[in-house]
Amino acid sequence: MSSLLITNIGTICQIANQIIAKKCGNEMKAIQTLNDAFIRIENGKIAQIGAMSQCLETSLKTINAKGGMLLPTFCDPHTHIVFAGSREAEFIDKTQGLTYQQIFEKGGGILNSAKKLQQTSPQKLYADASKRLKEMIKNGTGAIEIKSGYGLTLKDELKMLKVIRKLKENNPIDIKSTFLGAHAMPAEYKNDRQ
Repeated sequence: MSSLLITNIGTICQIANQIIAKKCGNEMKAIQTLNDAFIRIENGKIAQIGAMSQCLETSLKTINAKGGMLLPTFCDPHTHIVFAGSREAEFIDKTQGLTYQQIFEKGGGILNSAKKLQQTSPQKLYADASKRLKEMIKNGTGAIEIKSGYGLTLKDELKMLKVIRKLKENNPIDIKSTFLGAHAMPAEYKNDRQ
């Protein structure tokens, strides 16, 4: 049974006395907070939140937040962090007014991404995606959805999904994977959409 006490929290954001299924419109402007607070954690779950003046525990392992802010982690519901080559240059092309067709004609686009992914080993894909994921975690992401879609062949979509599964197994956050088949029409099926 592990217990932890976090004390001297300057502000805790997004606290609520009741479960709120969702907030819409102007409701999203209201962020409930508690200042000068503590949190007691039991077995990985929040057991108590309160004002420091109510904190009676002294025997637990304690982290002093030193007036810092505590807020929920981010949930990123749409990512493509398993890929073999950046498309930053295409973004610049878009800002210069190029159409997707023009970018494709220059050799860019999803088909180019698929080709690079097909030529990249699962080990390299995992290593690169793992670095991206660790950076996201460091910046406050606590749950993530990762799409496949750049493989465009059964073999390469499975390769992507296996990399995602390995990321799930080796990282401390919730990861959901989504098969995003036919993200683009593979070149060899250009004239055979069936």
